[in-house]
Amino acid sequence: MTGSKFLVETPRHRVLIDCGLFQGYKVLRSRNWNPLPVDPASIDAVVLTHAHLDHSGYIPLLVKNGFSGKVICTRGTYALCNLLLPDSGYLLEADARYANRRGFSKHDPALPLYTRADAMRSLKSFAPQPFGERIDVASDCSIRFRYAGHILGAASVDMIADGTRLVFSGDVGRYGDPLMFDPEPVPQADYLLVESTYGDRCHPDFAPQQELERIIERTIARGGSVIIPSFAVGRAQALLYHIHAIRQRGNLPDIPVYLDSPMACSATDLFCHHAADHRLSAAQCRAAWDEVIYTRDVEASKRLDTEPAPKIIISASGMVTGGRILHRLKHYAPDHRSTIVMAGYQAGGTRGGALLNGADTIKIHGQYVPVEAEVVSLDMLSAHADQHELLRWLGGFETPPDQCFVVHGEAQSADRFRLQIAEQLGWKTRVPEHGERVKL
Repeated sequence: MTGSKFLVETPRHRVLIDCGLFQGYKVLRSRNWNPLPVDPASIDAVVLTHAHLDHSGYIPLLVKNGFSGKVICTRGTYALCNLLLPDSGYLLEADARYANRRGFSKHDPALPLYTRADAMRSLKSFAPQPFGERIDVASDCSIRFRYAGHILGAASVDMIADGTRLVFSGDVGRYGDPLMFDPEPVPQADYLLVESTYGDRCHPDFAPQQELERIIERTIARGGSVIIPSFAVGRAQALLYHIHAIRQRGNLPDIPVYLDSPMACSATDLFCHHAADHRLSAAQCRAAWDEVIYTRDVEASKRLDTEPAPKIIISASGMVTGGRILHRLKHYAPDHRSTIVMAGYQAGGTRGGALLNGADTIKIHGQYVPVEAEVVSLDMLSAHADQHELLRWLGGFETPPDQCFVVHGEAQSADRFRLQIAEQLGWKTRVPEHGERVKL
């Protein structure tokens, strides 16, 4: 469920769909350092489904290693990549500096995969496009972006390559999401690649606001703080919306709410500027998010660990792989009064995954931090469609594809979803191998 890259080759062109970083287990992260199976300079264009780093985070390295084509995406995705990619480069550099200073890296010196400057240079390659229009990406290849929900700018890609119609689901969002539009159906495909992040399960059938309200109430009652690791894009804004709704009902104690991520602060501003791509008006965005205290600078962030009063802190990153949340957890994870709320999918091999699995300690900056705080999961806040919602999206196809490939999921999730598609829809379906080449 990481490192998304699909290379489409026609007799004349190569087009890469998504260009993501591998995250999670070290054996996966190490793939980021391996050369691609094709020369980056031989790729004519990149098409992005959305901005999350597991779909876009390899672009700076691709450009650095010789790619000179265009990166085609929606306008919302371009706006978010302007935040995510430089921040990714900055964090990679910061992690390398910290490792060298503390001496806990096995490499001497530790080096970043790419830098902020690399990321800034790669943004010059982007060519943002609208939803719904047929766009030529090569002489024998065109695409159409369709709303996928999930996050701002997220799209499914409807491609015609050398006369063959391929559809890439990207990450499919939720139906009835308070922020994002429902996933848009696609009528036809010769071949379909569908994600399977939650292909083996369904989200709990109860209101996220009510559960979040209960968590906040019991945490505050014992004098603790609520710490929420969150993706800066999409999840943070949804959390702020739900907290605002609780406050509007008069059910939120008078405690401060902090958005402890400069990127999340900027992404929240972007939602107000791209009102056409989601359900909320600019006025509704401001009403929900103006009540929040934005900790953009480092000193304000550090003070969060010295103020003993109960509070709510939303901090990146969502799977606790880096960023300010590491510093927050070093302080709050040992506090039995506090609660750590895991508000979405946690990949195997991440600290978030370890917390959900009941880890007694987590390793941060070379040290083991005890976990005494309550740890809870709010899976229903996920921006990913669950098994039923994925099947609902597949039901939008008017005719079955010749072949359905189940991708972008952990092994168990992908295989169970493959079985569901085969049994419920009767489609020819399989899970491809990493690095597999398929002739269509």
